[in-house]
Amino acid sequence: MATKSVAELRAQLEKTQADLDAAIAAESEAILADIREKVALYGFSEKDVFGRRRASGPVEAKYQNPESGETWSGRGRAPAWIKDAKNRDKFLIK
Repeated sequence: MATKSVAELRAQLEKTQADLDAAIAAESEAILADIREKVALYGFSEKDVFGRRRASGPVEAKYQNPESGETWSGRGRAPAWIKDAKNRDKFLIK
């Protein structure tokens, strides 16, 4: 069995990718129509279909380090400059 060259394999990969893209495009319309029909038939909401949606994009900063200007949204692990503060109000962005 002869080994294919890198150029031949890349050409094969590109053709396979083009075939896959064409198959997805051909099947997408029918699948979307079926999904829309079932959503309408059963009265599903966006929340039913996708679950709880997370907010898109970054969260606005809530706290700021007055020395460095570094900010933190208040979500996730607290940065070192605020983690031990008993009262975080002095770091609130107004």
